[in-house]
Amino acid sequence: MTAPVPADVVSRLKAVLGDGGWSEDAERIAPKLVEWRDRWVGATPFLALPRSTEEVAAVVGICFEAGQPLTVQGGNTGLVGGQIPQGEILLSTERLRAIRDVDDRDDALTAEAGATLAEVHAAAAAVRRRFPLGLASEGSATVGGVVSTNAGGTQVLRYGMARNLVLGLEAVLPNGEVWNGLKRLRKDNTGYDLKQLLIGAEGTLGVVTAAALKLYPEMASRAVAFIAVAAPADAIALLARAKDETGGAVEAFELMGRTGIDFALRNIAGTRDPLVAPHPWYVLAEFASGEPGSAEAAMERFLASGLEDGLVRDAVVAQTEAQAKALWAIRENQSPAQKPEGATWKHDVAVPVSQVPTFLAEADAAMQAFAPGARIAAFGHVGDGNIHYDVLRPDGGSDAQHAARRDAGSRIVHDLVARLGGSISAEHGLGAMKTAEAARYKSAAELSVQRAIRQAMDPKRILNPRVLF
Repeated sequence: MTAPVPADVVSRLKAVLGDGGWSEDAERIAPKLVEWRDRWVGATPFLALPRSTEEVAAVVGICFEAGQPLTVQGGNTGLVGGQIPQGEILLSTERLRAIRDVDDRDDALTAEAGATLAEVHAAAAAVRRRFPLGLASEGSATVGGVVSTNAGGTQVLRYGMARNLVLGLEAVLPNGEVWNGLKRLRKDNTGYDLKQLLIGAEGTLGVVTAAALKLYPEMASRAVAFIAVAAPADAIALLARAKDETGGAVEAFELMGRTGIDFALRNIAGTRDPLVAPHPWYVLAEFASGEPGSAEAAMERFLASGLEDGLVRDAVVAQTEAQAKALWAIRENQSPAQKPEGATWKHDVAVPVSQVPTFLAEADAAMQAFAPGARIAAFGHVGDGNIHYDVLRPDGGSDAQHAARRDAGSRIVHDLVARLGGSISAEHGLGAMKTAEAARYKSAAELSVQRAIRQAMDPKRILNPRVLF
């Protein structure tokens, strides 16, 4: 826990935030102190609720002057604990909710940090555009959080991570100065790209207050299929074929193991098995095209050829939007379905796509040797090599005993990932959870440069002080 917040700092913050702009009420603050999986629980004596960039700047400036640490929180959907304060001031962006403008000529939308992904999607749809970053938590995940963690999601294969979808940023720097970089330019070669420095910095280099986001035209056709395969290698072969055959129409290509499907059937109300017989692995594929009927025709050809040569064991294609949503719900509920199953070692890793089968085979063998009987739920964005590799306690085993071995088990998984040329954090970030591991897997040169950047921008280390390195 950090030191108590000085009374004079609290008084100054109350004065700049005004009525409704702060809270010391434990009941009001409590939901912001617990991560949704209950793994991270925190504390704060003071919740700041600024309603404008100017108020954010005032709060950060006061804290910088006093050397007072603060943690920034958006929708509290993070998975590595960076958004949970441990005694420092908590700054919430929940009242920075405006969609400032949408322009279908620039194909751009400017949203404040507290706007949710769902609100961004709705605003884009109103002008027949879309923002192609989708998360299961889109009703809660905010623009500021998405930008600060460089979020990925299910459409990275086609559109890239959040940093590929941001045109400009507005942010409050650690000293309280406002940087307005809300340009809508696709080209701007005028020195260091400050927005890219802030994207993925997890709030350590500045508080994002607004972002100009890149929009795309709506698609005229879409096809969603749930496909059974015998092994991850077959899924990789199908991915290569899909990219070759569709000319870039592959919107998403998600891999799921049978264990995760069984968890969803057991723990998520309304879930139905899309196929008659069980299979060891599944792919959820989505094709999208600007040409009416094109995606459906491409999916039909793709599945026919896969069935013919045995790569596809069985498949079902959604015939309605409701059916498509039901298929996607199975994928989106892979993580929530684990919660009733007990203690879990969660891993958000990435390896080269070609190494996904090797990673899964070697990780499974290593985990069964280290924790016999452990249940493996592997799923993720196989199209970009990002696998969520989760190791649950044995059926009927002890949660406490399994949790106690988390660090040692995760070290085995992460060492394998590093050996395969991968990353220990594909899209969730380092947060407070993986700070020690960053030192193990990053080179001395990389850490030195990154620490120097942070020291230069936040010499008092007031912003998200427990995050990164």
